[in-house]
Amino acid sequence: LRGRIAFIRPWQVAGLNHLAGDNDRTNLYLGAVLSVLIMRFGSTSTGIERTPDGRRLVLKRAVDAPPETVWDVLTDTDKWPVWGPSISAVDAETRYIEPGSSGRVRLLDTVWLPYEITSCSDYRWTWNVARLDASGHFVWAQRDGAVVGFEVPVLATAYVPVCRRACRRIARLSSERRE
Repeated sequence: LRGRIAFIRPWQVAGLNHLAGDNDRTNLYLGAVLSVLIMRFGSTSTGIERTPDGRRLVLKRAVDAPPETVWDVLTDTDKWPVWGPSISAVDAETRYIEPGSSGRVRLLDTVWLPYEITSCSDYRWTWNVARLDASGHFVWAQRDGAVVGFEVPVLATAYVPVCRRACRRIARLSSERRE
């Protein structure tokens, strides 16, 4: 492998390469199973998946709290600076977001950028920041808690570490609210 970058998929490490093949459905199911197994150990999984907004980098993390609690943390603009590493302040029309709500976010204590919530239903919301499509946010229910996640445009790969940290913070905040 001198001078080359090797890309090893989780199913190759697990010896399941023969199951993955070129079948997208098999890859989707296998990816979902591996994501659940990985999330059980408290880490954030990342992969490219189809979302309602097209192919995105999707980050997911299991949370030891009910989905309603996680959703409350995710949609409360007062909490964005607490869990969002790049957001230092929010100036919002309303505390809790809904479709069409807007305001502005201060990024890294430097610049204020306008935002608009483009969709917000069924435990998923998306937004535009400075009139550009930005990340999607979601919460899924699972047997013993919830899963929080972000959908990041593929061209915004550099934003993945920020979202990983946000997932950890949301999990912590949601678990603390539960106690």
